[in-house]
Amino acid sequence: MAGQKISAPKGVSEYVPDRSAAFEYVRERLVAPAKSAGYKLIELPIFEDTELFTRGVGESTDVVSKEMYTFEDRGGRSITLRPEGTAGVMRAVIEHGLDRGQLPVKVWYSGQFFRAERPQAGRYRQFYQVGIEAIGLDDPAIDAEVIAIADAGFRSIGLSKYRLEITSLGDLDSRAAHRVDLVKFIQTLTLDEATAARAAINPLRLFDDKREEMQKAMADAPLLINYLSEVSRLQFEQVQKYLDALEIKYVVNPRMVRGLDYYTGTTFEFVHELLGAQSGIGGGGRYDGLMEQLGGQSLSGIGFGLGVDRALLAAEAEGVIASNAFVSDLFIIPLGEVAKVKALTIAAQLRTSGKIIEIAFGDRALKGAMKAADKSGATYVIVLGESEISSGTVELKEMKSGQTLSVKIDSLLEAL
Repeated sequence: MAGQKISAPKGVSEYVPDRSAAFEYVRERLVAPAKSAGYKLIELPIFEDTELFTRGVGESTDVVSKEMYTFEDRGGRSITLRPEGTAGVMRAVIEHGLDRGQLPVKVWYSGQFFRAERPQAGRYRQFYQVGIEAIGLDDPAIDAEVIAIADAGFRSIGLSKYRLEITSLGDLDSRAAHRVDLVKFIQTLTLDEATAARAAINPLRLFDDKREEMQKAMADAPLLINYLSEVSRLQFEQVQKYLDALEIKYVVNPRMVRGLDYYTGTTFEFVHELLGAQSGIGGGGRYDGLMEQLGGQSLSGIGFGLGVDRALLAAEAEGVIASNAFVSDLFIIPLGEVAKVKALTIAAQLRTSGKIIEIAFGDRALKGAMKAADKSGATYVIVLGESEISSGTVELKEMKSGQTLSVKIDSLLEAL
C-alpha cells in the first residue's frame, strides 16, 4: 500500500524550478554590492543558545515573547532556531576574537530564519534574508555606506517603487530624556494588561503596535527625534549629508521603531508600495551596546537584513524579472550513440566557459526531443547526427525566431 503524501510545514517559503532561478538571481543581486564593498562571508549555525536572543534581541519584542521556535535538545539545553542574524554574528565575532583585529569587522551572510508568525503573503515561518554587519567604528559615513549597499542591491534587481525611511533612535542620554516624558504620556492611556507589560519593559514598543486604536492613542506621543542629544543630532545630520551626496532619496520617519530592542542611532527601513500589509523589504540600523550586552567589548556596529522572499515578490509585482531570463543557452539533440558521446564533450567544453547547456537524454525521437527543447525555453537548439559530426558543422536554430545559421562545431562558443 502506498504511503500518504507528506506536505511541507505550514508557512514555509520554499522554491522549486522554475521560480527558484528567480529567487537565486534576487539573492545574488542583493549580496553582490556587499562583496564589492569588501564584506566577507560569515556562515553561522541555524540554531543558537536561547539566551543569545533573549539577551540580545530583547524580552519586550514580539520576536522573543511570541515568535521564537525554542526547544530543549537531548542534553536538556534550551535551543532556538535563529529569528534574526545580528545577535549570532555578534556572538561569533566575540567568540572568534574578530573584534581584536582590523576594524571595522565587515561581514555578510544569507540563509533561512525562523519566526512562529501567522502565515500570509510575504510573511513566513521560514524566510530568507541577506544581511551585512560593520562592527567596530562609530562613523556616520559607515551608516551611509551600509544604507547605500542595500539600496544598490534593490536597484540592481530593477526595483524602483520603494522608499527609504530613516530616523535616529538616539544615544543613551537621548533615550533617557525621552523615556521620562513618554512614560508620563503612556500613563494617561488605558492599556490592556499585555500592552502595559510590554510598555513597562520598553515604552518605544507602543509606536510599533499595528492596532488602529493604539496608533490613534499614540498619535500625540512625544517623539524621540525631538530629544536627540547634540552628539546624536549631529551624527544624524551627517548621515543625511552623506546620503544626499550619494543621491539616495529618503524620508525622515520620526515614528519608526524597528522590531528589535538593540537598535540605537541611525535606523532605516525600505518600504515597497506594491506589497500591501507586508511592505517592508529590508531594514536595519546601528546597535551600540549590543556587543557589551553579549559579553564582548564596548564596540558600536551597524547592519541590515534584506528579505529575499519579499524582494522577489516586489520584483514580480513590478514585472522587472523576465521569466525567460534563466533559461539554457543551448539545447543539444543527439541522434544515436556516437552523437551522444559528441554531445557530452561539446556540452562539457561550453559549460567551462559559463554557458548553460542541456542535452536531450533518453534516446527520444527527433519530434519529442524538439518538444523538450521548446519546453526548456533554451535560446538555441542544435541537432547532432552523423552528417553533422562528419562535416563538423551544425544548424544553430534560434528558438524564438526560428532562424537558423550554419556554424562550425568548433565555433559554437563564439556563435552563442
